[in-house]
Amino acid sequence: MKLAVPELGSALGRLIVPRRLTDPWVPLDDLREGLATRVMEAAGSARRDADQDAPARALTHLDRDAWNGAWEEAVRLAADRVASALDRELIIAARRVRMPRRRQPALALTVAERRALAARFAAGADGLEEALSTVGSTTAALRESWPGSPDARGAWEDGQLMAARRLEAAWLALEASVARERTRWTPELQTLLSWRPPLWPVFAVWAPLALLAIWLALVIGGYLPAPAWLAERLGF
Repeated sequence: MKLAVPELGSALGRLIVPRRLTDPWVPLDDLREGLATRVMEAAGSARRDADQDAPARALTHLDRDAWNGAWEEAVRLAADRVASALDRELIIAARRVRMPRRRQPALALTVAERRALAARFAAGADGLEEALSTVGSTTAALRESWPGSPDARGAWEDGQLMAARRLEAAWLALEASVARERTRWTPELQTLLSWRPPLWPVFAVWAPLALLAIWLALVIGGYLPAPAWLAERLGF
């Protein structure tokens, strides 16, 4: 009895063939393709091991850890890319308003903000978590009772197809979250663009110099008495 690994391509749907009106503001297609490729390669490896009568090894390629690892890596890479894009936009805005360079590094997203970003991107994977629970239980049951019953093998195949469909839905939710992220950071960018240099250095430095220049002009013009040390130097 060989393990029948289902074809996952059609279940992955828009992970393989996207259908959207506009591209994301941060390029993500390579990450989407990488996620789909990783799942398809895992299915191919499982199919080869099944053909070689190694069902235990074949099941490992498509167990819960394999699915979850592929998804978590995609979320991490997407969060890193969006965070880098936001960092660039913040720096560009800071340079536009001539913010001092020494203050610009502080504008970059903190580690906590990057983690929160990744958490928001992963928040749309509730359905995927449910499907992966099914993958975990059906894989464990089939591994322990191999070759198991037709119902157990059918439940494993159905669980794999469900995981693929839910992975597609989770990715689409991630793309929607990326679109919302730009809106979320718009007020921050607007605040940065309205930044102006503080005026107190002007008053602290130039006002005394201006008063000194006016006083010196009045002294030279004879309107004010010159101090002894200045009169000696000016020949008064």
